[in-house]
Amino acid sequence: MKKRFTQKNFNVKQRKKNLAVLGVIHRVGTGFLRLFLLFAIVTLISVGFVSLYHYLLASPYMKLQQVKVEGVDGKIRRELIQICGLHSDMSLLALNLNALQEKMKKHPWIRSINLERLFPNTLIVSAEKETAWALVVMDKIYYMNPWGEVFKEVEDSEKMDLPVITGVSKQGSEIRKQLEKATRLMKLLESEQGQWSLNELSEIHMNEYGGMSLYFNRISAEIKLACEDLTDEIEGLKKVTKHLARTGRINQVIGIDLNQVDEAVVSFKST
Repeated sequence: MKKRFTQKNFNVKQRKKNLAVLGVIHRVGTGFLRLFLLFAIVTLISVGFVSLYHYLLASPYMKLQQVKVEGVDGKIRRELIQICGLHSDMSLLALNLNALQEKMKKHPWIRSINLERLFPNTLIVSAEKETAWALVVMDKIYYMNPWGEVFKEVEDSEKMDLPVITGVSKQGSEIRKQLEKATRLMKLLESEQGQWSLNELSEIHMNEYGGMSLYFNRISAEIKLACEDLTDEIEGLKKVTKHLARTGRINQVIGIDLNQVDEAVVSFKST
């Protein structure tokens, strides 16, 4: 009797053990099946997207039909398109905008540029053109922008009426300082009217010891500045020239030196 009871307990335990094993196998099998189905679905979706992408690449509806260039004139617009080799056989979707942007930024008249797609067939190019503020005479003649940056050599066919900066150092670090100084002066003159305005400035000559000499269109005189406080020096210049105009001697002046402390030295033509 005891032996039969023991055998029965053993059979029950064995059955439970077998059921547990089957349960584990079932759960593992179900997990693998779910994983396989998920992988299959993801694969099908990926294949679908890839097929759709290749279809759109070849689709005539995605061909580049128009390039809208904003911020620059016709000549630069044509040059930007030519630099990137853009044409109507290209797919708008296949364009690498970052690569095109880097190519366009190399154009000397482009300060900044942004590209975007306008589906189905238009590329929009938004460009900021460099502003030529002055001509800098070094080994050659270059354009300088309002930030004191030299950005392009002046070509023979380009004629622009701009102030000229001369006497620039041949040392790189010193050039930057001199052009920044010239830029500060020009920004100050930008707010002036009349004979001391930026439009009347003809030349800035950078002197050897950190000062500068100015030449304006309406007065035949060299005006020397120490460049320590440009605002005060320009105000001093206006006071001196007003006095000279009142006394009728402004046309005899050949030099005004504002390098002196609390005074100006005026040189006149010899009679």
